Amino acid sequence: MTSTLLGSAVPLHEAFDAALVDLDGVTYRGPEVVPTAPAALQAAREAGMRLVYVTNNASRTSEDVASHLTGVGIPAAPGDVFTAAQAAAAILADRYTSGARILVVGGAGLWDAVEAAGLTIVENAADAPDAVVQGWSPDVGWRQMAEASYAVRAGAYFLATNLDLTLPNDHGIAPGNGSLVRVVATASGVEPESAGKPEPAMYVRAAERVGAQRPLVVGDRLDTDLGGARAANIPGLLVFTGVSQALDALRAIPAERPCFIGESVAALGEAHPTPGLRDGWWQVGAAGARVKDGAFEYSGDRGMDRLRAACVAAWDAADRGEPIHIEPDDKSGLW
Repeated sequence: MTSTLLGSAVPLHEAFDAALVDLDGVTYRGPEVVPTAPAALQAAREAGMRLVYVTNNASRTSEDVASHLTGVGIPAAPGDVFTAAQAAAAILADRYTSGARILVVGGAGLWDAVEAAGLTIVENAADAPDAVVQGWSPDVGWRQMAEASYAVRAGAYFLATNLDLTLPNDHGIAPGNGSLVRVVATASGVEPESAGKPEPAMYVRAAERVGAQRPLVVGDRLDTDLGGARAANIPGLLVFTGVSQALDALRAIPAERPCFIGESVAALGEAHPTPGLRDGWWQVGAAGARVKDGAFEYSGDRGMDRLRAACVAAWDAADRGEPIHIEPDDKSGLW
């Protein structure tokens, strides 16, 4: 798969048969829905696109997530949701026989997923767990992390639902599961494996769930959503309603670059012009960009196509080893 932007002559919800959609920052931000999401996802569904909501958040059950989505105007069933808790439980079930003892550090979503996998939950290192699995929950505290540390130091397998250092919510950016996992890793001296994005298995399992032949990832974070898409060899759409913004896209490394860029998930209903190089300018639609003497030059009106052209120009320059200066205000003239 190319490391630059792709094009699509038809709306993405026609070009791909399934969307693997992130939640926080794509469909909602905390309790509030992203305004464009309900109509865009309904249109995608009506176009025949299957939707799977793939989230690194392991604190809630799939039933709770589906209820949240439905409550903000995005109808969803529990089977439409695939959480990092479910991904972690699947890894544990593949590794251990039924009844194996698992010390769970996390919320109801992780407890339910581990129980549903036929494994036995314990709460103390003294119970000699075979494995420790850690997921984010606002209720995780010192005692749970201490028990996890004792168990891992004693030889238990250490698995994290994800390693996201931050978590966006309606108040701003909060510590994510990766920040809490660092506490146990530091105390135990053992680095965990991870079940969630950007590891590719989560997207592969989600696509298999709906029998997708042409899946598309939709996410707001380069490091997890789009990095996971690249790792799974699945095209990704980056949207700017969450964590990563235009400046981040300009600086994206090859392993995290999206194949498509849109302002929001509404970009699923849009065609995307194919980038092309003409006389030293990268053209996307009627907009163009190039890097000259380490700085950007633009042509055409401001808009998403100008940002797309700028990203392609920046990535091309970076890949060729050409020095490029991307300042914090470089994004202001784009869209």
